[in-house]
Amino acid sequence: MRLLLLTIGTFSLSLTVLARTASLETRQSGSTITVNLDQKYQTIDGFGCSEAFQRAVQISKLSEEQQQYTFDLLFSTTKGAGLSILRNGIGSSPDMSSDHMVSIQPKSPGGPSSPPNYVWDGSDNKQLWVSQEAVKRGVKTIYANAWSAPGYMKTNNNDANGGTLCGVTGASCSSGDWRQAYADYLVQYIKYYLDANVTITHLGFVNEPDLTTSYASMRMSGSQAADFIKVLGPTLEKANLSSVGINCCDTEGWSSQAGMLGQLNSVDNFISTITAHSYTSSPGSPMNTRHRVWQTEAADLNGQWQGGWYSNGGAGDGMTWANNIYTALVNANASGYLYWIGAQTGSTNSKLVRIDGDNVTASKRLWAFGQWSRFVRPGAIRVGVQGAASGIRTAAFQNIDGSVAVQFINSGGSATNVQVEVNGASGFNSSTAAAYVTDNSHDISDLTMSLNGGTATVSVPGRAMVTVVLK
Repeated sequence: MRLLLLTIGTFSLSLTVLARTASLETRQSGSTITVNLDQKYQTIDGFGCSEAFQRAVQISKLSEEQQQYTFDLLFSTTKGAGLSILRNGIGSSPDMSSDHMVSIQPKSPGGPSSPPNYVWDGSDNKQLWVSQEAVKRGVKTIYANAWSAPGYMKTNNNDANGGTLCGVTGASCSSGDWRQAYADYLVQYIKYYLDANVTITHLGFVNEPDLTTSYASMRMSGSQAADFIKVLGPTLEKANLSSVGINCCDTEGWSSQAGMLGQLNSVDNFISTITAHSYTSSPGSPMNTRHRVWQTEAADLNGQWQGGWYSNGGAGDGMTWANNIYTALVNANASGYLYWIGAQTGSTNSKLVRIDGDNVTASKRLWAFGQWSRFVRPGAIRVGVQGAASGIRTAAFQNIDGSVAVQFINSGGSATNVQVEVNGASGFNSSTAAAYVTDNSHDISDLTMSLNGGTATVSVPGRAMVTVVLK
């Protein structure tokens, strides 16, 4: 049981909610939202996170019960956020000291043409295990992303501190051209996962190529990335892995990636997905590309841990992230949106779920992601909406199963009644409907609504996100 407070004129009415489909008579006309299924935008690939840099190892140190609870929080579509994309880090380091991701070829084989000397530990910094647990819960999109090539393949002979892949334009090395060896290395990584019955669907060969860091990093311009893709694409095809999509290039910001697109024209046919982060610039407008675009890393990296939905609109608030995702999907036509880390230890907001000893705590950022991911499933298409209520951001999506998910984010402090009608698609007629709410008091909780003659009516609480699902 819970109480729902509806504000009607100057009166308040408390209702005991018995079930999500319980009938609630419309007390005020509210705003009418019309969903147009014939007005189609981008296809949605999903929402996700990473457990790279040994964050997966941190999960493995929990008790079995808490491990499973953590995976349910992240990936379950009934108990958690239902995230549908997992981003793994392809290791480049010679060992696992600190939080380094160990390479599948820690030592140079002697040169780019020498027979490789791969080493597979069956763990991949515990990421294989996380992938298997995600797959058990329905995840089908695994994005394997290298931060750098191994150091011996680079101009600085170090997998950290920048440097560039030997052999691309402007990066000659006395050891030779390592482009083919690096492509083979990435293909072998994919094969190791296939042997463990995990299918990697997307492959990235560089992360934040516009930034030099003290950890694994590799500099690349768009032209240099294209030089490598010309080798990687045919290598995947030769290995019968052409179904694996090449992602490029996970720049530090959205605008940086947009500025790189022109340099990738020569390899456009090899590219599957354009990828960018949100640190130096966030998604605000569509990129000029025919490819799907993902925002693959964003987080409140430095804010002290706080798990709330709304306090003052700060960078760690759950509602802030609900709005960030809205902007990316609706204003920038993004097809995917990923937070940096799913679960880890520590006292900042860099993750969605906090591990403290054997305690696991979900933040409202997780539930913000879940409010999108649970109901906008992979393959959904964003469709048109008209008549949005004042102060309420509205978006709609039609899933592969035909269901329609309508999202509302109310930035105001008062509840607002909305009515939802669906047009198009050969006379879509809603026969069932349900509504769910996340706010300071609820985590994707059932919300009372009514359905009369195909029109759904719901009250969207102040400073809350509500999803209406029509079937």
